[in-house]
Amino acid sequence: MTNNNPIGVFDSGIGGTSIWSAIHELLPNEKTIYLADSKNAPYGQRTKEEIVALSKKNVDFLIASNCKLIVVACNTATTNAIRELREAYDIPFIGIEPAIKPAANNSKTQVIGILATQGTLNSELFNKTAEMFQNTTIIEQVGHGLVQLIEDGNLNSPEMTQLLETYLRPMIDANIDYLVLGCSHYPYLIPQIKKILPEHIQIIDSGEAVARQTQNVLREKAGLSDGEKSEPVFYVNSDPSVLNDILGNKYKVIEKDF
Repeated sequence: MTNNNPIGVFDSGIGGTSIWSAIHELLPNEKTIYLADSKNAPYGQRTKEEIVALSKKNVDFLIASNCKLIVVACNTATTNAIRELREAYDIPFIGIEPAIKPAANNSKTQVIGILATQGTLNSELFNKTAEMFQNTTIIEQVGHGLVQLIEDGNLNSPEMTQLLETYLRPMIDANIDYLVLGCSHYPYLIPQIKKILPEHIQIIDSGEAVARQTQNVLREKAGLSDGEKSEPVFYVNSDPSVLNDILGNKYKVIEKDF
């Protein structure tokens, strides 16, 4: 089955481009539309009801753009809204949640760290997943302020370094050997995180796993494209300069209110 309609990807801001990038690398012939809801970022400080409403607004936009499948490239939106989205819309959804399973299954120290937003760590879905690994100590840390610094273009600022030091030192002292990045913004912090973590601590994010799952669902349900490479489309509802910078100014970014 072939289907040349685009894949829709949305996030509370620019962070989900880390997920989009993994999908684009694995499936270069698929058309993609990326929606950055930066005006309402970060989602992690919002109520579940607000997150569901914002997610539905984003989905409505992507469905109106004829998307065949939607990737919720935001841990907070996935853990708080994916069930409601699947109940409300007749379209396949791919979610993203912290990769606790590979970290817990491979940990030698049986201590892992999770750096995520408040909204993700408080969610029912996250806590159900965490409960499956009773023999592993999970050190949870809310990344207060990290998303906002990234959204403001302050990726390599002294404030960012200070926050990461504050959040990661207790995990190092607790003897973690895996750090799970529970927010799609956080992969952009990996170079700085590596400067703080000892070399033996492995960092896990969800990008490649989400890309593989997207490929599988396209094959089984939505259909793969048989077209040639096409330029991705990026929409943002705030200043596009930070999104442009993250993308290396390689693609067209459209500022649009949605």
